[in-house]
Amino acid sequence: MSDQPDGCDGHCDGCSQKTDTCQQPKKADISVRHVILVLSGKGGVGKSTVSVNLAYALSNHGYQTGLLDLDIHGPSIAKMLGIEDLRLQAIGNKIMPVKVTGSLKVVSMALLLNETDSPIVWRGPMKAAAIQQFLGDVDWGTLDYLVVDLPPGTGDEALNIVQYAPNVEGAVIVTTPQDVAVLDSTKAIKFVEMMELPVLGIIENMSGMVCPHCGDVIDLFGKGGGQKAAVKYNVPFLGEIPIDIEMRKAGDEGRAFIVRKPGDTKPNPTWDAVDKVMENLIVEVEKREE
Repeated sequence: MSDQPDGCDGHCDGCSQKTDTCQQPKKADISVRHVILVLSGKGGVGKSTVSVNLAYALSNHGYQTGLLDLDIHGPSIAKMLGIEDLRLQAIGNKIMPVKVTGSLKVVSMALLLNETDSPIVWRGPMKAAAIQQFLGDVDWGTLDYLVVDLPPGTGDEALNIVQYAPNVEGAVIVTTPQDVAVLDSTKAIKFVEMMELPVLGIIENMSGMVCPHCGDVIDLFGKGGGQKAAVKYNVPFLGEIPIDIEMRKAGDEGRAFIVRKPGDTKPNPTWDAVDKVMENLIVEVEKREE
């Protein structure tokens, strides 16, 4: 019998009933070298878009990559990758992730719903159980990277993944240039520090807009807020990703933006920015392996 209080959902670090006999949650049995959390302090900053393209960029460079959508109440990863009509299947006692490519696998609550507009009305313990299953009961195989797309804020999902996932390398914080977004992103930085994890870096998304006519970048929401926050809190700055109409189209069409259409050879600063962010992230991860 467990020594945990009745109804314990594993939130030991923040539990008002925590005692010396409480059992810490066990890490999931998953073969992964690096778990990367993608966080934002608020919604609407393009966190899921960044997660999709970051994971796809890693897989394109030869890394075995998993993408775990933990925005349980508002999953969007499946739509962005064009797999919303597929469903997770079980073989024996294991759940099989959806393979997008030979090196990219995806798990999302959206891949379990009968209808895409079905709401998930769950309290904390049910979400904790689902996260444990998404980690330990899924046949992820052997991964180099598991990119975890978290909902906005610093609630249950973020706490659970830190407690259950092995080899959590750290977190990437996504913000937009405006002061209000940067203010909320700093709360995410503080949360990561409270969890005693490194901040792998800040990404400034929607950093200017690529004009579809002339190709110049317009500072629609300002510029530099993410970099200022990185300097203030002494964390790496991974780069800026401008707004691009083609990135919006790609998400709506169900494909990663960095997967270029056949015959599209025109230079694109947004594509280059995403690839540069991925390269900078790998550098930060490799620094921690030295």
